[in-house]
Amino acid sequence: MSVSAAGRPARASRRRVRTAILLCTVAAVTAAVIPASAHGAGTSAARIPAPPDPVVLVDCFSQAQMRPSEYILACGDGNNRLVSLRWDTWGARTATATGTDMVNDCVPYCAAGEFRAYPVKVTLSDPAAWPEHPDLRRFTMIRLRYPDTAPDPVRKDVTYRLVY
Repeated sequence: MSVSAAGRPARASRRRVRTAILLCTVAAVTAAVIPASAHGAGTSAARIPAPPDPVVLVDCFSQAQMRPSEYILACGDGNNRLVSLRWDTWGARTATATGTDMVNDCVPYCAAGEFRAYPVKVTLSDPAAWPEHPDLRRFTMIRLRYPDTAPDPVRKDVTYRLVY
């Protein structure tokens, strides 16, 4: 029988080492599996907030959009659409872009009308829960500001509620 330097049998020493390794492994696996919120309950450890749910723009077809390059304003007939949108910001409360508002002048009637281009600044705001997709929030307001001329009879600064 071999004896360790402390005068104990070597077999007992190896058993303690294996037991210590096993306990450390179990502790490491347990720490990895238990949610972070359960660790340090009652301690002063700083908690990192979860990122906010994404905020989307809902289109005419009830599809979620983020930073779309085009957006139809007149869902019924497509005679008004935002194109060439370049998004400056897309945040939890607002989103801003510049682009072009293409509006059919409907002269002499819409099917024979011509689309006119109006430079526009777009601001999306007022995010709210999207009932069809509870994990998402959607912008509910759109503000259009025309730096030059606005399509007749629209004012140069107008806000609409998005109802889709």
